[in-house]
Amino acid sequence: MVGRLGDTAQRDYSHKLRLFNALAEPELRAAIDSLRLGRGMRVLDAGCGTGEMLGWLAAAVAPGGLAVGIDLSSSHLDAARAAVPPGALLLQADLLRTPLAAATFDLVWSVNTVHHLHHPAAGSRALVALLRPGGRLAFGQSSLLPDMYFAWDARLERVTNEAVRAYYRDRYGLSEHDLTAVRGLVGLLQHIGLSGITARTFVIERLAPLDPRAHAWLLEAIFRGTWGERLRPYLSPADHEELTRLCDPQHPEFALRRPDFHFIQTFTLVVGVRR
Repeated sequence: MVGRLGDTAQRDYSHKLRLFNALAEPELRAAIDSLRLGRGMRVLDAGCGTGEMLGWLAAAVAPGGLAVGIDLSSSHLDAARAAVPPGALLLQADLLRTPLAAATFDLVWSVNTVHHLHHPAAGSRALVALLRPGGRLAFGQSSLLPDMYFAWDARLERVTNEAVRAYYRDRYGLSEHDLTAVRGLVGLLQHIGLSGITARTFVIERLAPLDPRAHAWLLEAIFRGTWGERLRPYLSPADHEELTRLCDPQHPEFALRRPDFHFIQTFTLVVGVRR
């Protein structure tokens, strides 16, 4: 099955996943801490990627707990095997059709995954079925608010964000509603019948001089070609030229060398309880 954003068992973006987990480790660990997991609990990381968060979840339920990670991508699971502690289990599976027993877990944790599904409500219900009564479903999602890359030029940031959305609409055949529906996670959890819904947003904030993890993530995931030529059709020639200068490590105006560089990204955790 191919996901909404082109995901298959062969797709590999493990390098970017590792870089994001390294960048946001303090905030992701704080989000996990906010769940107050206990010894002996059983947790599932649905869409575990390269496994760093699965390892933190496993530590939170040790000793005596169980941490299981599932992911569609074989490459991601290969990377995760080097990151997870002994005793954590890894399975390759489509989260709509897992081999896991119903009513097994105290927590299902799923980060930056639900928006990849063609039918988020169906996928969410499949995850809820894996929870015991009173268990919790925790959806984590980056960037429910627009990220800030160009603090000194809000106009360029706005037109760049609009160009990115236009690119994704054209590449994947998505509507504006498809691209923004992930912001409705509270409503999604209400729709599938969860109770006690909470939401908390953690701010990932970095400024110059950037630490190596922040620099590595921003360079690889954003500034090294992610915008680049693919946005040219959606920007004016002047805006594309300016964006190119800011994204070129060889140019004197390269954004990540600016002394006033200030990056903000949000990470939101929405949690509901199975009745």
